[in-house]
Amino acid sequence: MGLFTDQYNWIQKTRETLFQYCESLPEEDYVKELESFGGDSIRNLHAHVAECYQIWLGKRALELELSEVDAKQIRSVHKMRELFRQTDEMIYTFLSTYEDKWEASIRLNLRDGSSLDLTALWLYTHTTTHEFHHKGQIVKLGRQLGYTPPDTDLVTR
Repeated sequence: MGLFTDQYNWIQKTRETLFQYCESLPEEDYVKELESFGGDSIRNLHAHVAECYQIWLGKRALELELSEVDAKQIRSVHKMRELFRQTDEMIYTFLSTYEDKWEASIRLNLRDGSSLDLTALWLYTHTTTHEFHHKGQIVKLGRQLGYTPPDTDLVTR
């Protein structure tokens, strides 16, 4: 198992803490869109994180055909967990494909027809830091709804 696979296992543990927190919320608050947060909901942010992994690592780097993520169709944390289980499989494929090839240049074809050359390391770093950015937003959104979040930064087991 490689270093980045080990790192991703830790990322999954922090996500699990966040999922458990979200499961303690009423479903209506999980999907509630707050104007004070640009119309986003906890569910929408969670779906956006999975979609980012799928677009950058799955569609662009691995050239997989993946369905678009429609946050509105995900009405529960249970369904979000299913989306992340599928996303995790794709991430592990990416990690095994680029193990020991982190500086390999990957040509990405963008939606606007242009292309971009990035390394596997850049793609992995971009998507994982993106998740942590939105994890912070999810925790803040939960606070705005009146809930006390767990510590999601210091996962040690």
